[in-house]
Amino acid sequence: MSGVRKTFGKNVAVEGIDLSVPEGGLVGFIGPNGAGKSTTIRMIMSILFPDTGTLSVLGKKSAVESKDRIGYLPEERGVYKKMKVGAFLRYMGKLKGLSGPSLGARADEWLERVDLADVRAKKCEELSKGMQQKIQFIGSVLHEPDLLILDEPFSGLDPVNMRLLRDLIREQHEQGRTVIFSTHVMVQAEQLCDHIMMIHDGKKVLDDSLGTIRSRYEPRIVRFEPIDASGNGSAHAAVGSLTEIDRVTVTDGHTEAHLAEGADPGRAIAAMTAALPMARVELHRPSLEDIFIDIVQGSAADAAERERLRAQLRHDGAPASEDAEVAS
Repeated sequence: MSGVRKTFGKNVAVEGIDLSVPEGGLVGFIGPNGAGKSTTIRMIMSILFPDTGTLSVLGKKSAVESKDRIGYLPEERGVYKKMKVGAFLRYMGKLKGLSGPSLGARADEWLERVDLADVRAKKCEELSKGMQQKIQFIGSVLHEPDLLILDEPFSGLDPVNMRLLRDLIREQHEQGRTVIFSTHVMVQAEQLCDHIMMIHDGKKVLDDSLGTIRSRYEPRIVRFEPIDASGNGSAHAAVGSLTEIDRVTVTDGHTEAHLAEGADPGRAIAAMTAALPMARVELHRPSLEDIFIDIVQGSAADAAERERLRAQLRHDGAPASEDAEVAS
């Protein structure tokens, strides 16, 4: 993608995105709901077309020219409700050029792998949403594509099925396939990806390998727990008064000391343990969520605003703003 821009009326959904995904890569598009992830994916898939800029997919000017080499799980879940599961999967395979008795056997094998062997004769409408989602995933990989694109694949799944799907995605990648998936839950990208593109308000704010991102954002937070937890207020004050510490906050139940500008982490930890008897002290490496919030809000942003954005990133709801883009 080069200089890709997409608008819906006065709403700018994607602004000037440049992106190159190498063959065999596992790339995560991450950002809050409505950031422009799904719009970007729909342009890659030629469902939408950019206002300006250029893109190519698998060496072709359009994904339509390489459609049989692409597997796609859209954000909008949908199956043919009246079709039986086995028939639906065989039909999806035929659309991608598969045929013969091996097609049915391949579909049955996948149903076994996702613990749905007993539903092949059921109508799709009889399945739960999570089951339907797994059926759609099978439909996207049945033809063994070169490129697999998954839009919010974990949305609505329970923890067990999240882990199953994560393992299946990792397996697809290990078999040499290029994988792109979007998510607003950044820990999912951290567990899977080797490369990250962060999007916020339609703009790319970060595009790098996970290793490079982690090395660039060194740990600047020390999580601690005093032995005497009854006096947390005085403990926070004692740690916060140290010259090595800028401020003390509580995030997700963790008490965190933020290092002052230029403070050495080792010296800060030594000063903290000298000031208070500690049950636990650990240097906390920033997560992708922390990095995103720092990029968008700045490291000195208001704590309430940071928590608001953090809650937005963890909310597993329908991305209404991007749905509105498509509707418009």
